[in-house]
Amino acid sequence: MPELINTFARGLLLPPTSLFLLIVIGLAMWRPWPRAGRLVAATGLVALAFLSSTVGAGLLVAPLERLSEPLRLPERAGAQAIVVLSAGRLRDAPEYGDRDIPDYVALARLRYAAHLQRRTGLPVLVSGGHAGKRVEPDARSRAYTLADAMATALREDFGVPVRWIESRSRNTGENAAYSAALLRKDGITRILLVTDAMHMPRARAVFERAGLQVTAAPTMFLSRQALGPWAWLPSAEGMRRSWYATYELMGNTRDRLRASTDKADAP
Repeated sequence: MPELINTFARGLLLPPTSLFLLIVIGLAMWRPWPRAGRLVAATGLVALAFLSSTVGAGLLVAPLERLSEPLRLPERAGAQAIVVLSAGRLRDAPEYGDRDIPDYVALARLRYAAHLQRRTGLPVLVSGGHAGKRVEPDARSRAYTLADAMATALREDFGVPVRWIESRSRNTGENAAYSAALLRKDGITRILLVTDAMHMPRARAVFERAGLQVTAAPTMFLSRQALGPWAWLPSAEGMRRSWYATYELMGNTRDRLRASTDKADAP
């Protein structure tokens, strides 16, 4: 229940829902307080349009991505393994025999992980829970998770072996805790961590708190793309980027508050 409440509250705070709510509040204020109502509604509408553009989204995306640099020489990083974090999935993909498959965000991470594996020869760990159904004929009792879908894609589509499958985690903190436990069993403490550039600052901090030495291997640097005049126009992709960046900014703030609280409570 607490997880459900957190998810609902987070959804209300993230765009575009939060901006639609602002517009609705402004419209509700319009009759008793016309000037204030118009101001609130107009603010919500302008923010909705601006943050739906690539330019507007870039104001949120760029500060996050500037916290990470592309990994130029992965073979010199001194890592012992590659850890790939899950994203989303497409359920019951008919073209894959009704099997769950990684979504395009996860697929970008897998492609980069495959590139790194070929350059370094390091073993790969995939991390992600959120169980769904298993549809293979030789199915066992364990459900088909995000990590299973990622491992299947790496093996079948990229020809990359997967050594560890961490399939219990529900969030980035659990990604780190459960992955670190698996890796320590094999004496591994130094990793290349693969995730989106926007997600990397939070993910790296969490994995380091789990006791691992992390070399960031970010992918999907969205703010470094050249922009044209159309970048000022609202689009679904612009809003997706704003949503993602806001989600990460909220996560960073929450993690800092938790870390400060933990330090304050420490003896």
